[in-house]
Amino acid sequence: MKNIFVIAPIVFSLFCFQEIIHVSSSSPLLHGNQVHEESAGGRHLKQEQEHANEVHCSRERSRVAWKIIEEYLMPFLERENYQLSSKCRLHPDNDIFRDQEEHKIHIDINEWRCGYCKKSFRAEKFLDQHFDNRHYNLLNVSHSKCLADLCGALHCDAMMNSQSSKTKCNPAAAARNRHLCESLADSCFPISDGPSASRLHELFLHQFCDSHTCSGKQKPFSRGGKKQGSLFYLAAGALTLVLLPVFYLFVYLVQRDMNGQTQELRRISKVGRKSKPS
Repeated sequence: MKNIFVIAPIVFSLFCFQEIIHVSSSSPLLHGNQVHEESAGGRHLKQEQEHANEVHCSRERSRVAWKIIEEYLMPFLERENYQLSSKCRLHPDNDIFRDQEEHKIHIDINEWRCGYCKKSFRAEKFLDQHFDNRHYNLLNVSHSKCLADLCGALHCDAMMNSQSSKTKCNPAAAARNRHLCESLADSCFPISDGPSASRLHELFLHQFCDSHTCSGKQKPFSRGGKKQGSLFYLAAGALTLVLLPVFYLFVYLVQRDMNGQTQELRRISKVGRKSKPS
């Protein structure tokens, strides 16, 4: 009995010592796991922040799409005094990059300036990168407003000359683009909105949609646009400058002949008065 009271404290002391050793040896591992979890969480948060600045919309193709709208559609809207609805995907407010594009200041061929912070860049592509890195917060990414998604309907590749004329036409792709194009005509220019909308609806079909075919007979932008109008006015101005001197020369010659005839009549009249008998 006495031996039991002697051995029990020894056994209990050994058990406590083993637990202390076990805890002390496992605590570095626990600390290491916590550090690993915290670092992994930090990397995950950093990746989320990096991906948050990614806009899955081509700025270049959106810019080309807007250029097409501006040159081959807007002149006809101005002629009809027609205002696009904000529900129309062609409306400027539905271009995610429109505000940034309007804050580009083109100073010279090798100088572009940011309209937000006035910083200068050697090329437009560097200004685009600046917008992506410094002014991303100004983009409205809450809704789908990627104008590049309409490039198939608006013939962006024809404008960019990115496709060779020898490329084989894909009937399925042409049909999809035509369907998208016709849906734009229906939503942006509802025939029920009146004569102006009806005329623009028909124009949009001829200008953009009818050429979505593999026959190759119909070319895009068949109704012309701002460039053609500018060339017409330029040619008219040049013709006017050429004809104006000719007109003044003609007037000068006519007046000279008239003055000569007047003087001749006066001379004849004077001679006639002297020859009368007294």
